[in-house]
Amino acid sequence: MDTNIPNDLGAYWMPFTANRQFKAKPRLLVGAKGMFYSTHDGRRLLDGTAGLWCVNAGHGRAEIVAAIAAQAGEMDYAPPFQMAHPKAFELASRVADLMPGDLDHVFFANSGSEAVDTALKIALNYHALRGQAGRRKLIGRARGYHGVGFGGISVGGISPNRRAFGGLLTEIDHLPHTHSLEKNAFSKGQPDWGVHLADALEDLVALHGAETIAAVIVEPMAGSTGVLVPPKGYLERLRSICDIYGIVLIFDEVITGFGRLGAASAAERFDVVPDIMTLAKGITNAAVPMGAAVVRKHIFETFMQGPDGIELFHGYTYSGHPLACAAGLATLDLYRKDNLFARALSLEPYWAEAAHKLRELPNVIDIRTIGLVAGIELAPRANAPGARGYDVLVKCYESGALVRTTGDIIALSPPLIIENKQIDELLAIVGAAIKTTP
Repeated sequence: MDTNIPNDLGAYWMPFTANRQFKAKPRLLVGAKGMFYSTHDGRRLLDGTAGLWCVNAGHGRAEIVAAIAAQAGEMDYAPPFQMAHPKAFELASRVADLMPGDLDHVFFANSGSEAVDTALKIALNYHALRGQAGRRKLIGRARGYHGVGFGGISVGGISPNRRAFGGLLTEIDHLPHTHSLEKNAFSKGQPDWGVHLADALEDLVALHGAETIAAVIVEPMAGSTGVLVPPKGYLERLRSICDIYGIVLIFDEVITGFGRLGAASAAERFDVVPDIMTLAKGITNAAVPMGAAVVRKHIFETFMQGPDGIELFHGYTYSGHPLACAAGLATLDLYRKDNLFARALSLEPYWAEAAHKLRELPNVIDIRTIGLVAGIELAPRANAPGARGYDVLVKCYESGALVRTTGDIIALSPPLIIENKQIDELLAIVGAAIKTTP
């Protein structure tokens, strides 16, 4: 094997990336600490996206690094099938303790995508165990994102994903999304308009029959599509309809879990308890990949009613990985020690005001904020959707800030340790990039 092969960037097929554009002018990150990344050309980059919605406690936290190192030295891996290790039980208990209502049993996966597919399989199996095996239909929502597994892609509602792969599962339908530029543009927090859109679930029940519908999955706040905040009363209405017809309600909280909206979960923030919640990203501060599906007591107990043996034929080689569990426990300790969920809530008004100051800039057609999240929507160029947003992303990078774009929407979600002066710096860089992008 030749160990002197040059690093020409050719072998790596990058995910969700315009590979040819990137490799023509690479943006390489080589270090991270606190609120900042270091780039390959020696610059400091203010992190406006918490990595990818996930580094909630900031980068390079010594406590997490030490926990991972100690666990690697003690035991690097433990098989999760018919075996276990103590930290998996401890982390599950700690996560369950943060959940509202009786969401009290945790099934570990390795990503948000795996957590979603886990949740969908649990919902389908749950109905079969109750003698309702005809409940096979899964309901997602337009513009929803639930990862890249076949299940998550099928219930997801982002158009390019659905065009490429979304027909693989056929017993699928979708609710409409909740966003309207005419009715709820420039909202701070939950918009007033849109609760009636939840009633589309009643229409799907009438169309398909409640006896065929297993689950409805939504992001409480749709993140990857560009920050769509739920209208007032919308989630409550979905919960009510699911209760009436015996449909499992799944909240995909891969983004909103662990403080992003100023609470341990969006379910807590909006006071609506789903039957299953998916988690990932912030569960380990992204230091080690991990995901989870958290289920309510009655769902778990339904699986425990049968004869002795394996109750759920599902799992992953790395479920509850020791290093991930060590990282998760250290992360939860940091969230509590630094009071980061409450801190995010206290920063929300300042964050919202700073973001909404950009509304008069050229091509800005909407700004949406809640918690420490902002979506800044730009008018697309004629015959070139997404081009303006991409140009803003590159300008922000060149000016010292990491942002995320989805089409022509700039999505911001900084680490929860951000300070007011850094909010000002971040929004100034974004504003300048928008202003100078034709």
